[in-house]
Amino acid sequence: MYLPRDLISKLYLNLQNARHQQTPSILILVALEPDALCACRILTNIIKNDLLQHTIHPVSGYGDLERVGQNLVRPMMQSNGGPGGIVVCLGVGGMVDLGTILGLEVDGEESSFSGVEVWVFDSHRPWNLGNVYGGYPLEPASDIHASYRTRTPEGVNLGKISRSYKPGKGGIIVFDDGDIEEGLSAERDAYLALVDMPDIEDDGEPFGGSDSESEGGADDESPRSGQKRKSWSDQDDESSGEDDDRPPQRRRSNSSNAIPSSPQRPPQRGLISIRDADSSGLPEDHPSGAQPPKEPSARSLRRRLLRMRNENEGILRKYYRMGSSYSEPISAMIYSLASELGKEDNNLLWLSIVGVTSTELYGRSSAGLAVTVRGSDAKPTNGWMGVRGARLRQLLRDEVRRLNPPDLNTFSKDKSKVISTSPKNAEDKGIRLSPEPRFLLLRHWSLYESMLHSPYLFSRLRIWSDSGVKRLHKLLAKMGVSLAESKQGYAHMDSKLKETLRVKLLQYASLYNLDDMIPPIETDGGDRGGAQDGWGFVRNWGFLATLTAHDVGVILGAILEVGRQNAIVNGSHLQASQIRDLEDDGGAAENEEWVTQFWDAYDAVENPVALQAALPVAKHLHRAIFRTGSSLLHKKQIKNLHAFRLCVIKDGPDVPLFNHPAALTKLALWVGEALAEMEKDSHGKLAHGGRGTPLVAASLNERRGVYVVVGTGGGGGPDTTFLDKEAAKAKRAAKEAKAKEREQKRKNKEKLREQKRAAKAAAGDDDDEDEETESEESDASDSDSDSEDEIEEQKSRGYGLNKFGNAFQDVVNETNARVRIDSFEHCVVEVRKDDLGGFLESLSQKTVVG
Repeated sequence: MYLPRDLISKLYLNLQNARHQQTPSILILVALEPDALCACRILTNIIKNDLLQHTIHPVSGYGDLERVGQNLVRPMMQSNGGPGGIVVCLGVGGMVDLGTILGLEVDGEESSFSGVEVWVFDSHRPWNLGNVYGGYPLEPASDIHASYRTRTPEGVNLGKISRSYKPGKGGIIVFDDGDIEEGLSAERDAYLALVDMPDIEDDGEPFGGSDSESEGGADDESPRSGQKRKSWSDQDDESSGEDDDRPPQRRRSNSSNAIPSSPQRPPQRGLISIRDADSSGLPEDHPSGAQPPKEPSARSLRRRLLRMRNENEGILRKYYRMGSSYSEPISAMIYSLASELGKEDNNLLWLSIVGVTSTELYGRSSAGLAVTVRGSDAKPTNGWMGVRGARLRQLLRDEVRRLNPPDLNTFSKDKSKVISTSPKNAEDKGIRLSPEPRFLLLRHWSLYESMLHSPYLFSRLRIWSDSGVKRLHKLLAKMGVSLAESKQGYAHMDSKLKETLRVKLLQYASLYNLDDMIPPIETDGGDRGGAQDGWGFVRNWGFLATLTAHDVGVILGAILEVGRQNAIVNGSHLQASQIRDLEDDGGAAENEEWVTQFWDAYDAVENPVALQAALPVAKHLHRAIFRTGSSLLHKKQIKNLHAFRLCVIKDGPDVPLFNHPAALTKLALWVGEALAEMEKDSHGKLAHGGRGTPLVAASLNERRGVYVVVGTGGGGGPDTTFLDKEAAKAKRAAKEAKAKEREQKRKNKEKLREQKRAAKAAAGDDDDEDEETESEESDASDSDSDSEDEIEEQKSRGYGLNKFGNAFQDVVNETNARVRIDSFEHCVVEVRKDDLGGFLESLSQKTVVG
């Protein structure tokens, strides 16, 4: 089931009104990443204010999620003696069948869910359609032929929850951010058609012809009425040897156990037998003049059903194979819930801003895991997440202005345009907008180090080379900043220089192709309510600390990936699991360490002292990224394979840092952005039709004998306009306008032809061959234009998306490579050290970007 955006507070209000002393504790399952962490913080603040008990359980991957289902979720079921209750999934499980993996739906059992309700907030796409349009306990069947739709709970129509829905019986509820209602109508119809379709076996007989062929030799084998039907995924498993084109619907876990991700159809209902179609038994002898049409035979009905089934399975297969992407960050979704409940404040808003900012740091875009490159005059960009991301950032800026109105007595328009480092007073704990440059940890590093370690300047100035470092020095010299002064701490630099920094950056940015380095003057707005597009978010904690949302996102990521400051010993990273377990093949000790780091980040996110204490960890991580990325580019260690570029990190003191998939992802995005800029400068455009060349990064985990592999999309994914829904709407509007214009032209031509015919008739000339030819040519051109629009529309769906998840699964199915697919990021896998060569060879022949 799914809950539409306009009813986002319905379920929580019901929970709030029904609470009592015996209300079961809410179980919160949260992924180990900053966006989910911030969303968890927002949700727990709301729950605490309403005096509801809750338990937080971090989840590291699908294997861990399956264990949580067995140990924590199944005991909650009323059929197992539990009290029922609510499980909230934050960034967890949106792409797999949660009913199966959590143990809430078991084949052969009539009672499903048993009072356990699962709320799913997830930005990963594609959705598992079993969660969206299924995932609810069926009502008792009124008769043996009751269909799936007739047994849906009250208040649920085609999977959509309405205001009349009454929770309590359990089920899986997906919180829709707008994607489901706007973009999945075809998938919905196909899924529901398959659910209610009787199960018939495909004997290989062609069914593409007419249904009215000879009835001789009709197949007598038909499903028995009321027999149990297999799910779509089970059919795929049985027929995988015959039809290799069907998408893999299972995701492998730590122990190679299958984790179903395909839509599951409930078996507890009777079916309409095909034989019943012939049992109506109309009289054989009819009056010769009034014979009814002949009833279709069992064979023709069978072929018709097979054709319908294959068409609908093809729609679902295409959806699942479309590629991965990301939608609205879940921290923004949870903040919307708080806003609907009237519980929003500065603390929750700040957490939402940090969560949204962190998704951009990790390259999570509407094209999947990919880097963002600069735009061009011919194809302007909307930045991260396109139009949707721009609107989300504008909404957050409006919220900042609403909750933090400026003091009219002390407000200065000139001061608001300066990159400030100090609060207004000791009580200043507000959030404000600031024209932040795209530097790294500017307020907590020197200006030189902040610019040197900025991924934006790294790619544009090519700082990995000596000539690139000289360009940076020249830029500072033109700005009038000496190297000695630029290497001082930014907080201790000359105040006049800091006040004029923005103006100087804007003055010389265009000379080095750095137009997006800092928001231009035009974004300031004519008043305090100006748009201020591109401005960053800054928060003060009195005189204790001043941090930007970007700073907090960088620090949280470093804590999650590296650990606290005590993880740095003599400038090198030392993992506790390396001491505890030197032969940890399954990664259990590693996952345990990551969970500990999650709790450290969870405690630090609202503690400015802890955040400042973790600054050395963040600097250490980004120095390692800078050193490793510069080495890969300077030594030309990046290989060009058939479908992507490849870089392997297996030597050097920083290799253990990149055993964490998120740290390796940052390195891949850092290098990928530089490669995209080089590609654009050398060829004038990005390869692969503007999508850019994908990059695969592999890091050796010597202790476990595996390579961590990450696949990122090219540099053009997030910038392509067809991924913006607003662009699609504009195309539809233009198409409708074009159709109206064409209809008007047709009427005008018809009127003109009528006048010509009348004139020729009066002159005695009946030759209208030229008019017919002209009409046919006009109609043909209009038809060609329509077909081109349809081709373009079909091409746009999934074009440019990251398809590494599908490619990884295909390689696993085709080879004997030992691969572990356990991460919620499907473009992240682990490959045994000895199998990496064969794995990459097979992967290079796959399509990795849509």
